[in-house]
Amino acid sequence: MTPVTLRIAIGDYPHTLPLKRGEVTSPTLKLDFVEVKPMHHAFKPMVREHAFDASELALVTILQARAYNKGLTLLPAAMLARFQHHTCLYNSERGVLRPADLAGKRIGVRSYSQTTGAWIRGIIENDYDVDLGGVQWVTFEDGHVPEARDPDDVIRARPGQDITQMLIDGEIDAAIYGAAMPDDPRLRSVIPDPDAAARAWYGKYGVIPVNHMVVVPDELAKAQPLAVAELYRLLEESKRIAGLPKAGAIDNAPFGRDANRPCLEMMIEFAVQQKLIPRKLSVDELW
Repeated sequence: MTPVTLRIAIGDYPHTLPLKRGEVTSPTLKLDFVEVKPMHHAFKPMVREHAFDASELALVTILQARAYNKGLTLLPAAMLARFQHHTCLYNSERGVLRPADLAGKRIGVRSYSQTTGAWIRGIIENDYDVDLGGVQWVTFEDGHVPEARDPDDVIRARPGQDITQMLIDGEIDAAIYGAAMPDDPRLRSVIPDPDAAARAWYGKYGVIPVNHMVVVPDELAKAQPLAVAELYRLLEESKRIAGLPKAGAIDNAPFGRDANRPCLEMMIEFAVQQKLIPRKLSVDELW
């Protein structure tokens, strides 16, 4: 039989590289990798156009896509996960800023629906008992799901403004970053000793915050269920060949429904809290 070919957009991670290098193959499925850098540039076309047969997608976008019936099915395959406690920064030249000081402040974030932003807001609100209701959120771009409107306390920065420069100049009091953290000694974590705080948080919840997972269009899942199952098998096999997770290490690419359920349940709670989705979803309606 001629193998089914799927166009797929996923990033270069330790657990995906064996698959992308051709070290994992299938007699029934061929993968046509579409390289998109930075990876988040693939998210909007996937949500709005189903531009790929399978794609990595941000977790908040996945929830919004299901809430607004965008026709995407989640595979329990995490692509990117990391602790988030270090991502909220302030300018130390303007005085110390701690989580309790954030109430009523102006905080910048690339997009209100950015998954890192949702994680750090949820952590600060629920673990540091900070009421973020009076915060003025300053954003720089739209989210990926057009129907998901930002809450009223979200405003847009002026065209051409830079989040780091605004933080240095005092136009915002804090800023939430993603993978690209600024290298400026003046900018420090709002959460003191974020590495220790993240370890304690993990000890409490046993959850590593997932940023990206894999989705396929509903129509593909219905028309080619064996191909979708084989895709998942290949992703899982790639992780196994990569030797991950290492013995004694935290698994930062969890696979399987049971492994991902606690993280998904937590993010659903955060998303409802932050008005990112219009209703509470169940985990099982995502698969």
